[in-house]
Amino acid sequence: MNPLIKPTMLKPGDKVATISLSWGAAGDIPHRYNYGKKQLQDVFGLEVVETRNALKPAKWIYENPKARAEDLMEAFADSSIKAIITNIGGEDSVRTLPYIDFDIIRNNPKIFLGFSDSTVTHFMCLKAGLTSFYGTSLFVGFAENCGMFPYQVADIKRTLFSAEPVGIVQPNIDGWSSERLEWFDPSLTNVKRKLSPNEPWNFLQGADKKVTGRLIGGCIEALEFIKGTSIWPHMDEWNDTILFLETSEDKPDPTFVRWWLRNYASQGILHKVNGLLFGRPYDSKFAAEYDAEIQRVLSEEGLTDLPVITRMDFGHTSPTFTIPMGAMAEINGPDKTFSILESGVVV
Repeated sequence: MNPLIKPTMLKPGDKVATISLSWGAAGDIPHRYNYGKKQLQDVFGLEVVETRNALKPAKWIYENPKARAEDLMEAFADSSIKAIITNIGGEDSVRTLPYIDFDIIRNNPKIFLGFSDSTVTHFMCLKAGLTSFYGTSLFVGFAENCGMFPYQVADIKRTLFSAEPVGIVQPNIDGWSSERLEWFDPSLTNVKRKLSPNEPWNFLQGADKKVTGRLIGGCIEALEFIKGTSIWPHMDEWNDTILFLETSEDKPDPTFVRWWLRNYASQGILHKVNGLLFGRPYDSKFAAEYDAEIQRVLSEEGLTDLPVITRMDFGHTSPTFTIPMGAMAEINGPDKTFSILESGVVV
């Protein structure tokens, strides 16, 4: 993968736009949206605006993928907007693909932040040659009940508000949660989610190796949507990368993870990457089973020394660290560390 264009870092007072590219939750759950917007403003000092259709009802959002794409193009083209933050994921942002102008993205670099189904938009940015940021969304991280997690706040400040190299990414030690307190019930906004105790990241294999590579990946289910499309990377773009994958709240059966990884093997991708990262599963369900399937497929491919870290703090549990697509990173097996060796933004 060639180095990507880096967007300008954020600073207090900047204008950022929220967007609904998949599920239109912001239109159907306005109290949750407003709570997240307020915390985004108060904690980081940002001016928050909505794209033209961000607050339309979910049914309307679903029925109008072209309008969703137009929102994205308008937000990129608007020079007053310094970052685009997704409201939530979903399952059908791939329907916006026919309406995307990659030149607009390329010629107007800015921060794009989201996870889950936003994987699709991250690969649009990748095709355009822009670093984007696989991290939390407004409805999840910024609208966290009773205030944002300190780990999440520190991550956003370190990754999006500073042009210094991210450096060693420390595991979250304060506990994690994927508890679903019903978003449609406003009375639960001030009920703090229960935390599960954290376990150390699992250095599954390759513990004696130290490797570097440019980061590429996303939600493993959403990646299935784009295989064979115009935004699926060419084979040489996988060379010397570190692939990061995570599973959604659907908690796919481990057999599916095996099958999906075999597809990466059959494409030759697993033989091109220098390492693999896997996020902690939702509810931590199937964590051990996913580990076993990863090792099974890598063993089938003769890749038993490929460095792999699993149960990491990114994806569908909270809080998470943010991954700049295309940034150079390092897995250090002997020291049991993971580092992002550069910043994803510039001054």
